[in-house]
Amino acid sequence: MTSEKLRFLRACRSQPVDATPVWFMRQAGRYMAEYRELRKTHSILALAKTPELACEVTLQPVRALPIDAAILFADILLVLEPMGLKLRFAPGPTISNPVRTEADIKRLKVKDAAAELDCVFQAVKLIRRETEGKVGLIGFAGAPFTVASYMIEGGHSDHYKLTKAMMTDRPDLWDALMKKVRVVTAEYLEAQVKAGAQAVQLFDSWIGVLSPDQYRRHVRPHSKWILERLSKTDVPVISFGTDTNGFLEDFASAGGSVIGVDWRIDMDVARRRIGKKAVQGNLDPILLFSGKKALKAAVKDIIDRNGGRSGHIFNLGHGILPTTPVDTVKMVADWVHEFSRK
Repeated sequence: MTSEKLRFLRACRSQPVDATPVWFMRQAGRYMAEYRELRKTHSILALAKTPELACEVTLQPVRALPIDAAILFADILLVLEPMGLKLRFAPGPTISNPVRTEADIKRLKVKDAAAELDCVFQAVKLIRRETEGKVGLIGFAGAPFTVASYMIEGGHSDHYKLTKAMMTDRPDLWDALMKKVRVVTAEYLEAQVKAGAQAVQLFDSWIGVLSPDQYRRHVRPHSKWILERLSKTDVPVISFGTDTNGFLEDFASAGGSVIGVDWRIDMDVARRRIGKKAVQGNLDPILLFSGKKALKAAVKDIIDRNGGRSGHIFNLGHGILPTTPVDTVKMVADWVHEFSRK
C-alpha cells in the first residue's frame, strides 16, 4: 500500500477512508511486556537515544495491535539537554538546573540544538523503513508551554506556581524563554519530517491548567508560530492538548491540520466547535479498565457521534495507562474498524 492510500494519512487530510483509523497515545510503553523486558536493562533515556532500541519499542505495538499509525518512541524533554539543561529520570523527569532567571534564559542554547538529537532522526529513518506502506509514522515534540513548564518547575508540578508567576509577573522573561523553546521545537520537528516522519504531533499535555486569557495572551502566539512554520512541511500536523474545553476554539485557531481532544467533551460537540479541521480522540483511558459491554458502548458512541464524517482519527483522550490490558487495547482497535467500516 502506498503512503497516499494509508487511512491514517487520508483521515488527517479529511479525505474519505474505508474505516476510521486508530492509534493510541503512549501505545509503546510499560503496559506491554516486551517493553518492560527492555527496561530491565535500559533506562528510558537509553531507549530513546539508541536508534535501534527506539525503533524496536516503536514497532512493538504495531506488531501486537491492529493500529493505523506508529508514533516515534522518544520523550518530550529530549530537547532540554541540547539546550543546556541537566535531565534525569528518578523515576519521573527531574531538571537539576531549572530556568528561573534572566541569566538562566540567556544561557540556553538555541543554534544547532535540535541537530544534536541526530539519534532521534536516525530512529525515524529506521522506523520508516519498517513501516513503509503499512502504517503511517508520526513524529512528535512537546509544545512550548508544556516544555517551558518543566524547565521552570524542574519537573512535574501540581499547580505550576513558578511557571505562572513568570508568565504573569515577568512576561518579558516568559516571552524570551518561549521564543527560544519554539525555535528548537520547530527545527526538531522539521528534522523529523526530513528523516521520514509522515505526520507530527505537538503535545501540550499541561495546557489545561491555564485560564482562557492566559492561553490567548501568553501561549497561543508561540504555539501558532510553530504550527504555521510546520504547515510548510506539507505533512499533517496534529495539535493536542488536555482539558482545552474552556478555550477550544482558541486552541484550534492556533493551527494544525488535526485537533486532538480529550474525553471531557463529546465528539460531536468538539467537531462543531472546531469547525472544518480533522479531529483526533477521544476515549477516556480509564475506560480501558471497564467491562467489555460498557467499553464497547463507549467506543461505538464516539464513532456514532462523529456521524460518518471524514477527518476523524480515533484515539484516547490522553495516553495509555500502566497495567492497561493489551488485549483490551486490541479489542478497541478492532471495534473502531468494525463500527466505522464503509
